[in-house]
Amino acid sequence: MKQLQKDFSVTAAVAGMLAVIVSYAGSAVLIFQAARLAGLSDELTTSWIWAVSIGSGLSGIFLSWRMRVPIITAWSTPGAALLIAMLPGVPFAQAVGAYLASAVIITVIGLTGSLDVIMRRIPVAVNSGMFAGILFSFGAKIFTSVQMSPLLGLTMLLCFILFRRLCPRYAIAAVLVCGTGIAALTGMMHFDAVHFALAKPVFTAPEWSAATIVSIGLPLALVTLTGQYISGMAVLHASGYPVVSNGIMAVTGITSLLFAPFGSHAINLSSLTAAICTGKESHEDPSRRYIAGLACGGLYILVGLSGTTLTSLFAALPAVFIAVLAGLALMSAFTAGLYGVFKDSDNMEAGVIAFLATASGMELLGLGAPFWGLAFGSLAYFILKK
Repeated sequence: MKQLQKDFSVTAAVAGMLAVIVSYAGSAVLIFQAARLAGLSDELTTSWIWAVSIGSGLSGIFLSWRMRVPIITAWSTPGAALLIAMLPGVPFAQAVGAYLASAVIITVIGLTGSLDVIMRRIPVAVNSGMFAGILFSFGAKIFTSVQMSPLLGLTMLLCFILFRRLCPRYAIAAVLVCGTGIAALTGMMHFDAVHFALAKPVFTAPEWSAATIVSIGLPLALVTLTGQYISGMAVLHASGYPVVSNGIMAVTGITSLLFAPFGSHAINLSSLTAAICTGKESHEDPSRRYIAGLACGGLYILVGLSGTTLTSLFAALPAVFIAVLAGLALMSAFTAGLYGVFKDSDNMEAGVIAFLATASGMELLGLGAPFWGLAFGSLAYFILKK
């Protein structure tokens, strides 16, 4: 406890809060959409949100405290997108069985350390290129959002630049306060969408269907591995944390097993929101950034316990505010990614290919852009250097 008091930082706590806001304002929408298309009841939908929130919070707090690294865990965003297409028409009990099968696959891969073997063979430039490519769209949205709401967007941008000059550590916190004030004064806050309710988890006994495991369980494991764990490890490595994945994957895999009967489709290492907590905006001292992981996990649990109350509160924030805030919070992380590409000068071209492929947002064979950025960058490295 004394160590926690010594390491506590307001900026790291704010970074954790920003990560939670971005998570719920963005990818949580995919869960609600998947639940609606599948015809799930409000009780099952609330339980789903409860499960992914509590699971993410507990695993993130445990890993961040144990490793003293800002380990940000969350639900699988590409997995939720997959379920939008695959969940309708499938009995929910069979879907839970598929979730469990996916969690077993990821846990086994984590315990064997297979992902680390792959990551060690990927050049720094390719890893960094994929990392920067993931963040590119968030940076670009700063300026497309300014077009949608010039007053709010430009005010937040100018506030960021000014505080980066005067007081860099508190730049994002200042942008958060400034943007909230402008949005409230201009009537852009949708408080009518806020409603209050406590969550009640609903247990669903799994049913086993080979067809459902093949059609949902295996693809869910694949998109979670390629879309979350590989990019999440790239974020940590690019931020100067040479951690291995086996412990992280084992903890998140076991957490997924425990919470799947309550609706959680997958708990995994985060990448986009993790970049908010692993950069210099969180804290200048990398050894104190784990506070952001603890704050993020605590807020996840708070959201889970309150059901859809805080989710609806995050939904009350204007889309422009979320987009600009996320882009500015990820600015340093994006810069670090680009720096990694050009620092590894021997593999620069492969890194640029990885960046362009990832930034394109392409999807092929059901796999997202981060996977293909890594694949094309690694292929270029092999041909050019091997």
